[in-house]
Amino acid sequence: MSTIGTHRTDRTRREVVQAGAVALAGAGLATKAHAAATLAINGGAKTVTVPAAVSSKLTRWPPYGDTEKQALHAMIDKGTYYDELPVFEKEWQAYTKSPFVKAHMNGTSALNSMFFALNLEPGSEILVQSYTFFATVLPMRFFGYVPIFVDIDPKTGCFDLEDAKRKITPRTKAILPMHSWGMPCEMDKISEYAKEKGLILCEDCAHAHGAFMQGKHVGTFGAMSIFSFQTTKVMPTVEGGMGMYKTREYYERAAAYGHYEDPPKFPKDSPYRKYDNTGFGQKYRMHPFAAAIGRVQLRGLEERNAVTRKNVKALNSRLVQLPGITQPYVRPDQVRAYYSADMLFLDEKKAGFSRAAMIKALKAEGVGASVWEYPEQHTFTIYREPQWWHHPPVIPTSMPGGAQVNNTHFFLPLFHGEATELIEQYAKAFEKVWAHRADVAKL
Repeated sequence: MSTIGTHRTDRTRREVVQAGAVALAGAGLATKAHAAATLAINGGAKTVTVPAAVSSKLTRWPPYGDTEKQALHAMIDKGTYYDELPVFEKEWQAYTKSPFVKAHMNGTSALNSMFFALNLEPGSEILVQSYTFFATVLPMRFFGYVPIFVDIDPKTGCFDLEDAKRKITPRTKAILPMHSWGMPCEMDKISEYAKEKGLILCEDCAHAHGAFMQGKHVGTFGAMSIFSFQTTKVMPTVEGGMGMYKTREYYERAAAYGHYEDPPKFPKDSPYRKYDNTGFGQKYRMHPFAAAIGRVQLRGLEERNAVTRKNVKALNSRLVQLPGITQPYVRPDQVRAYYSADMLFLDEKKAGFSRAAMIKALKAEGVGASVWEYPEQHTFTIYREPQWWHHPPVIPTSMPGGAQVNNTHFFLPLFHGEATELIEQYAKAFEKVWAHRADVAKL
């Protein structure tokens, strides 16, 4: 039985209080035991002792196996390839319930096609978060569009609508939130604002395969959206992308841009049917091998996401009991996906030590903790050089939300299988480090 859109993400107040009390009691007992142990960085025994071969298998990505191999071998033996593409598109369309979809060679080409499909006048502005990969922003320049850089909400890492409201101008024609790290943006509020201001709503869902809000897939709120299937993504095909379109006009224009073979397939009244054999000059066809892998990955997407969510919940419910650790806020009517890593936040003042010291201590205990500052587009050179733009973007002097997330976050690996023992050891490693906060502060 499918559980799409019906995941329970909220708990009663009594359940929360009871769970918190149990966790705190357990943490108190653990703290006494950990206080008597020496930190590994100071010569003590490591807390995480699960063999590397086991942990590597649990964190391995992409999750390819015999099923993917069989799908590729079957294609090679059959000797026909391109018929895999429409089948994958049909299956993705059925999964997301999107009116129109088109497979692309990657997420970047899907974004390029989306910008072409917008068909806006040069000089049109698009509200887009700075905290994103360049492909969400930089291709705008090929169509004469101008990005208006929007901050993120530091509680979620997602598009800050209030900041966007302060930056809209008469030239603003579209709005493009990105679902950071698989966390759904507040699409109800963003959709309402876009409708109020007459803005075309688009979505960058490159991180968010299988994420929902109010029972709807992310990517189905906007007029257009894109997904990426690159190797690190939630549904990897090594390379690949998908565009989703609410109207036939957007679909045909986006498809014709990078798929010269598509115009003759359009209805006879299509204004783009006449561009048979040429399209609009790009070739963005997905590799058929990627489509074959994508079909296999799609069949297991919900199950993989459920396992990942279960493991993250089991670990984070312990970690957020420790002073200074929080996790990104997800509304009760949202179900997030997990892209790449489990991101948490550290308040150094409440923890009593620096993020750098914490990472050192945790790594010594065997925890795969790390920090990686996600790029903020407004900081890069190309946005400051006017020759690349119809008119130069306005470079904000500060993006406090993005800066806060980059300065306070840390990453833990995702576990993609039964990981009870490893999760327990990770939790104990954190509790041990927190039991020696004075020592960690000296690192």
